[in-house]
Amino acid sequence: MKTTFLRKLLSGFLLASGVLAAGSALAADGPRRPECIAPAQPGGGFDLTCRLAQEGLEVSGQLKEPMRIIYMPGGIGAVAYNHVVGQKPSAGNSIVAFSGGSLLNLAQGKFGKYNVNDVRWLAAVGSDYGVAVVRDDSPYKTLKDLMDALKADPSKIVLGAGGTVGSQDWMKAALTAQAAGIDFRKMRFVAFEGGGESNTALRGGHIQAYMGDAAEAYTMLQGGSPIRVLAVFADERLPGEMSDIPTAKEQGFDIEWPIIRGFYVGPKVSDEDYNWWVQAFKNMQDDPKFAELQKKLGLFPFKMSGPELDAFVKERVKAYEEQARSFGLVKK
Repeated sequence: MKTTFLRKLLSGFLLASGVLAAGSALAADGPRRPECIAPAQPGGGFDLTCRLAQEGLEVSGQLKEPMRIIYMPGGIGAVAYNHVVGQKPSAGNSIVAFSGGSLLNLAQGKFGKYNVNDVRWLAAVGSDYGVAVVRDDSPYKTLKDLMDALKADPSKIVLGAGGTVGSQDWMKAALTAQAAGIDFRKMRFVAFEGGGESNTALRGGHIQAYMGDAAEAYTMLQGGSPIRVLAVFADERLPGEMSDIPTAKEQGFDIEWPIIRGFYVGPKVSDEDYNWWVQAFKNMQDDPKFAELQKKLGLFPFKMSGPELDAFVKERVKAYEEQARSFGLVKK
């Protein structure tokens, strides 16, 4: 009886070892059941970022298995950040989308007990810019029209954006109001979980404008959404199909808001898995097909990964902290 039990136990152990060995062998060709976590509802910038990775890694031949997208809304990235660090710190098959808004929230301590040092920053795959958006039947034809209305009576204009006070969309609105000589504290502001929800509220007439991202606006325009982009928060007009949209500077408002889009992984992901992802993203971005996909999704070139990205992200978080402090969002 004991001998039979021990044989079965040993057999089970060897079988498990074989499975683990097989799993390790497969890891060399890529992660099993790869997933991308989008920290918001479908339809916004995080969704777009994950779709870029999903399609880009597939068309460039980096993944052997299809990548699924998991939506994890909450706190403009806070829920996903805490989930990965606390629950899946070593999951080598899971990447998480981040944006400049994520870094801004980290700078303000909005991710709870975790900070910028608690994950491994993986790769940046594109840049984006802030935009001011209204419905296509709005009486506001230019950014100046909208700002004039805000000056006349801030209570009559409801601005919507992804995230609460202090979020990057709120910062875009506050910086624009500030540039126009409007007290940002008098803005009527409604917080949503992402660009998709903001667009729905705009179409329903619940808000008069929202400060979103160019890539989101581009995909909405391509999909036939009834919106008008009043201004782009870039130093110069964007190329391609959005080249007819003036910058805020052209309309008398000295404001820019560039946005980085990329991915991170858990803090305990092995060097082997981390380096595999870094190389996979490099290969993806070197593939000519990726540039076409990036353009289709409305993003602009920005390539950085590994230690270089890690240093860049930490520098940006310091800069965002100073900016947030100037608005009274971070204690001195």
